[in-house]
Amino acid sequence: MDTRSETIYGTYYDGQVADPRDVIFTVVEVEPAGIDPRDELRFYSQMVIFLEIKDRKLDHEIAHWDIASIYAKPSRKGELRLAANGQLPGARLVVSDARMAKTVRDHLPHLARHKSKRRARQSGLIIMATLAMASVVGAYLYGIPLLAGRIVGLIPAQTEIDFGETIVGQLADAFSEEGGLALCDADPESMANVAIRRFTTEALAGVDTPFSVDIQVVNNEIPNAFALPGGHAYYFAGLLGQTDNPDQFAGVMAHEIGHVVHRHGMQQLISTAGTGLLVGFVLGDITGLSVAGGVGASLINTSFSREAEREADTFSYQVAQRLNFDASGLADLLDKIGEDDADSLAMALLSTHPLNQERRAALAAFEQNSQAQVPAFSDEEWEAIRSMCGASETSAPSTTPSGKVKTKG
Repeated sequence: MDTRSETIYGTYYDGQVADPRDVIFTVVEVEPAGIDPRDELRFYSQMVIFLEIKDRKLDHEIAHWDIASIYAKPSRKGELRLAANGQLPGARLVVSDARMAKTVRDHLPHLARHKSKRRARQSGLIIMATLAMASVVGAYLYGIPLLAGRIVGLIPAQTEIDFGETIVGQLADAFSEEGGLALCDADPESMANVAIRRFTTEALAGVDTPFSVDIQVVNNEIPNAFALPGGHAYYFAGLLGQTDNPDQFAGVMAHEIGHVVHRHGMQQLISTAGTGLLVGFVLGDITGLSVAGGVGASLINTSFSREAEREADTFSYQVAQRLNFDASGLADLLDKIGEDDADSLAMALLSTHPLNQERRAALAAFEQNSQAQVPAFSDEEWEAIRSMCGASETSAPSTTPSGKVKTKG
């Protein structure tokens, strides 16, 4: 025996052609034969229920869909769009009348359950995608920096030197608005340059490193100093003007040499450039050197980690002990810079080398243990160094020159 429900009007798409067909459809229940209706469990489990879809003009059946296979598709408010498993992917039954759409939903309560399950699956996918994205972001922001120290050990020294050379080529443009990086003394055989070179050689004596360090004093009024991957380091005239004695100068230079020895610049480069740079290394793509040029400005805009600062401070202290000059010079100079106003600190050594409490305490301990006896430079050498940029009594400006490039020490 068949039981038919209320007739519903809708539009049918067969999934083969784009032409819609006006249809009427009803819910048809086919009772199983030979089963006692009082045996409700067997009776209703064997009942066949389907949608009978008829063309309104031709008045004949054009399709029927099994109720269990029907599910709702996203639709406009008040509209109901149905699809069914086992039908063509584009087959749709659309009910535009809001009242009739509600009637269909009342007759097909499993549509709401299916919708809830679909939303739950979508929410699960969104959560999984969010977690996956968070994992990627976390790996990029934290994983790569944490692994950078280990990764850098796999990079040949010559590759790091090449990257450093590439970045050097970018620095003139990076500092163009602040006066560039013209050498204060271009004569390599001047007393000042010879003294700096001698100090660098002594600082590296007995140190296991594949790098030599070239420290250059540049005529730029930003109070800063920084080291690049591979061995280039710079001491700015603005910082030299605030340097009171040769041991302060030597302490900062030894600190920058420590960054080179521990390859902190390369670690920072890996952290900045991320996976693209690593792929270049793995593939041996020499054009990856262009990546270094692209991240050069960002490299000198970011500060080293606390661990990197601690290692560079320790190296500076060890050099001071070995060469027997006052190890407190670095801390004294950083404290002096810290007395400046916020504007003048915007591009200073301290802004990218923050003197946090932990670091200050460690430097104070170095000072207490120091047995300083001999200045790092003679009076003649120190006077020559102080005069490199044109005057023996230089001083840093009270405000920072305008510009957007920040640097690190």
